[in-house]
Amino acid sequence: MLDAAAEEFPDRPYLITDQRTWTYREMAQWVRQLAGGLVTAGVRPGEHVALVMANYPAFAALKFAIAAVGAVAVPVNILNRRDELAYVLRQSRAVMLVTMDRFRDLDYLGMLDEIAPGWETGGRGTALPDLRSVAVFKAEGDGRVGATTFENLQGGAVDLPRGDPAAPADIIYTSGTTGSPKGVVLTHDMLLRAAFGSAYARAFEDGRRIHFSLPMNHVYGYVEGLLAALFVGGAIVPHLKFDPCETLRAIERHRVTDLLLIPTMTLAVLDALADTPVDTASLKGMLSSGGRTPPGLWDRILATFDSIEITTGYGMSECTASTTVTRPDDPSDRLKTTNGRLRDVGSAGDPAIGNRIVDYRVVDPQSGAVLAPGEVGELMARGPGVTTGYFDKPEATAEAFDAEGWLHTGDLGRIDADGYLSLVGRVKESYRCGGEQVTPSEIEDVLMGHPSVLQAYVAPVPDDRMGEIGIAFIVTRPGSGLEPQVLINWCAERLARFKVPRHILAIKVEDVPLTPSGRPRKFLLSRLAIERLGLS
Repeated sequence: MLDAAAEEFPDRPYLITDQRTWTYREMAQWVRQLAGGLVTAGVRPGEHVALVMANYPAFAALKFAIAAVGAVAVPVNILNRRDELAYVLRQSRAVMLVTMDRFRDLDYLGMLDEIAPGWETGGRGTALPDLRSVAVFKAEGDGRVGATTFENLQGGAVDLPRGDPAAPADIIYTSGTTGSPKGVVLTHDMLLRAAFGSAYARAFEDGRRIHFSLPMNHVYGYVEGLLAALFVGGAIVPHLKFDPCETLRAIERHRVTDLLLIPTMTLAVLDALADTPVDTASLKGMLSSGGRTPPGLWDRILATFDSIEITTGYGMSECTASTTVTRPDDPSDRLKTTNGRLRDVGSAGDPAIGNRIVDYRVVDPQSGAVLAPGEVGELMARGPGVTTGYFDKPEATAEAFDAEGWLHTGDLGRIDADGYLSLVGRVKESYRCGGEQVTPSEIEDVLMGHPSVLQAYVAPVPDDRMGEIGIAFIVTRPGSGLEPQVLINWCAERLARFKVPRHILAIKVEDVPLTPSGRPRKFLLSRLAIERLGLS
């Protein structure tokens, strides 16, 4: 797909940074050089290459190069710590690792020293038996004397295998809202169908310029940005980390037409706009998706950006990317009350399921019975955009699917008669307090209605008398203090007694444990609450 785009749009910009721009032709040439380097390093078709890389241009080039040699990319969450990194490298059976030296406060080479001493000279011991080579990308550190550098991967021309659309392209590890990560296997066919669907469903114009700081090691930035831009000769403007002021400056500096955000990012951008005078006239579209939407967000967006096409959606790694999305011309009520319509992807879709690559149904979590439109239950997914399973985890794969091949998403929601989906919460995040079922999202919505609350996250902890009770973590608005009893009273006036959180705890926005798509990792919040409250 990159070669096809480079032939059609050779001189158009494809990847834009403040330092330089790569045209489609330049990116394709870089990819061929890297592909030669990978082959010279001994990477063979079907083998796994792990990447610990932030949104540097090198990440994009490596992704295409790995695909070009017929290998499988294992993009690793750059926030992973030592044990998490060791787990992914070992479980994925990666034969090669390309890693940054340092990024922010994380020292990846120091982690490797502890995981596999002597790695820079080929030593790996028993910790990583499949790993044959490591290449170091100098990001924010000094590299490592004696280690292979990223620059050494630039090789000469090699014969490349013919691509197989059905072959795995990526193994993307879920961050897990409820447990340990699993490697989701995605094929080239799945990824490109989903990326075409993004451009189609959101009505991309020719040459769309997409800015995001969402990590490309996750399907959001990867599929909705890096890959989707190819279909319209567009460009991506990736940032290494999110900064609302820098996002606004990027819009002006690079004439950005589209933003990919999660709701908390969207809110921060709107807040920053008051103090950052920039020209945002180029902005035509915005996808704000992936987390809880603060009350009033959509109205603020529409009031701030004139004639913007704002959309929201729902997706997960197992389903390749967003599988529902509001349409650009949908009424604002659809934005405020749903997570979008089951995504029609045109010619990329399966006519048998309405030109989609993922179909959904709602079932009773206990009985498995299919529910009528509008009823709340677990969302089940099936179609050519759904993974066939988790890498080297047959038991987890078997547990994830029912007898008819429908994937358990773990999400609670409803689908109305018009095909619009509304998320309610997570099956495993719901809990029973005194025998009564509690859905955290209902409490979170009430808490975010209070003027001092910016974000709210409710998680359960064990209780001897009630079985489980709710604990609320609160991010307060700037200038507001946390008054736990006030918020408990606020909930008591609006919710049944068993739904009122027992404790209110403060948390900084940067300390909320999130998946790359912006979902809170509730099991980690439960652990944190137990630690803070001294519960056994």
